Amino acid sequence: MDYKQYIAQKIDVEGVSSEEIASMVNIPPDPAMGDYALPCFRFAKALRKSPVQIAEALASAIAPDEVIAHVSALNGYLNFKVNKQGLAADVLGRIAREGAAYGSSREGAGKTVCIDYSSVNIAKPFHIGHLSTTVLGGALYRIFNFLGYKAVGINHLGDYGTQFGKLIAAYKHWGDRAAVEKGGIHAVNDLYVRFNNEADEAMEAEAREYFRLIESGDKEANDLFEWFKSLTLAYVETIYDRLHIRFDSYAGERFYTDKMAPVVAALKEKGLLKESNGAQIVDLEAYGMPPCLILRSDGASLYATRDLAAAIYRKKTYDFYKCLYVVAYQQNLHFKQVFKVLELMGYDWAKDLVHVAYGMVSLEDGAMSTRKGKVVWLEDVISRCVEKARTVLEEKNPSLEHKDAVAETVGVGAVIFGALYNNKIKDIVFSYDKALNFDGETSVYVQYTCARASSVLAKAAEAKFACAEDFDAAPNEQEAELLKALADLPQTVREAAEKYEPSLVARWCVDTAKLFNKFYFDCKILQAEPSVRAFRLALTKAALTALTNGLGLLGIGVPEKM
Repeated sequence: MDYKQYIAQKIDVEGVSSEEIASMVNIPPDPAMGDYALPCFRFAKALRKSPVQIAEALASAIAPDEVIAHVSALNGYLNFKVNKQGLAADVLGRIAREGAAYGSSREGAGKTVCIDYSSVNIAKPFHIGHLSTTVLGGALYRIFNFLGYKAVGINHLGDYGTQFGKLIAAYKHWGDRAAVEKGGIHAVNDLYVRFNNEADEAMEAEAREYFRLIESGDKEANDLFEWFKSLTLAYVETIYDRLHIRFDSYAGERFYTDKMAPVVAALKEKGLLKESNGAQIVDLEAYGMPPCLILRSDGASLYATRDLAAAIYRKKTYDFYKCLYVVAYQQNLHFKQVFKVLELMGYDWAKDLVHVAYGMVSLEDGAMSTRKGKVVWLEDVISRCVEKARTVLEEKNPSLEHKDAVAETVGVGAVIFGALYNNKIKDIVFSYDKALNFDGETSVYVQYTCARASSVLAKAAEAKFACAEDFDAAPNEQEAELLKALADLPQTVREAAEKYEPSLVARWCVDTAKLFNKFYFDCKILQAEPSVRAFRLALTKAALTALTNGLGLLGIGVPEKM
């Protein structure tokens, strides 16, 4: 049972949906106040009463039942106490039945959500700045699938532009096929950096000509481009494998080359296209935005042209319910312009396009530029985190088996969690020490909690576990607080999808791990009398299952031992 939803269905406030009310229900910091609380302040304007009056009126209108044991009002809050024995039977019974599916639903059945994320640039290695879009998009992909939607992961490759003419020119001047094959994507990037450092006007003109040859279908130029692309994809797959990321489409900018002309024609037909200094624009001044550039004065397309074509193609191909663009907040204006142009073209589905903006991730040394060669490669960040995790594990548990595999799971998890724990819009400065803190708000802390639960269950061996019908006593405070947290996972996953905010799941994992550890230290488990031991083992197993599910949605694994 979703207790927040159950409570919400008991409350009728005009103009406020049951879903909105459920999202407002929280767990009070002091259990003495109640198990759940609903602040009534948001209802004051609609009902024209004070929050105190509203809470008191609602409290008198809600009768206790087999789920809600008591309802009271205090200082504008509506407080609920639930039947603790029923809570235990419901939560533990449901988790035992559903297992790895606990927290999931079928609410999205029949609906497709396209998610555009990662969007790597061909011929450039991953740097730390690519971390957020990749793991944030990957988490949303898993969350929407978990809720029954058909998620379509799209890697909108950056495979179009004059930089590829520069690469070919650089390769022609300085490249060696065997050396590039051996050096892979980093050798290609070195050529790109060298071009930007050393190219003169003649080489710049040469680069423009090579890009023209790519566009015109020249075999040699396109063979070189496809080679650079194959080296890039082989490289990024190794990163995606480590981060547990997958895609259903790699249709990038170049894919839309033949799909832009119909967009331009449609804009002309609808009278939206205007000339400005030789360029073709859509005037958005009436909407408080600068013009959206569609074609440059030389007739070349721009990002907006390709994004318009991509959105139309995705709607035709996938008939999406929502189409998400997981792109940094610096592109806020770009997406506002693109979405507005689609709306002006008469596409009512433009309202279903969502820019999921996020802040930047960096290390302590700040900004990066692939042109200048000043970068921090993501593969190096991951590998360093894994190496550091192995060192920490060696210190804490020298006899740990499969140390390398555990270090990989812990180190990679720390990188992912470090990018997902805070609200997505915040800028992040990644710290290896903080990410691998066993006692902080980290994935390592949650993983260690799971390992602790696994250890308890392993020691229990053949001990009897309680079934729902065995619960003949109300849980104590620590047990009840943990049960409420476990009951909250389904609602947390739903809210994470509604707000495009995986950090809600990450924080749930940390908060629930803290409650489990309080339960672990305050309550005897294996040493308790048989009936209590059976219940506490069931609670331990339920916590492990739910935490494993929560971390799994973020793309983080759970070692059995640490």
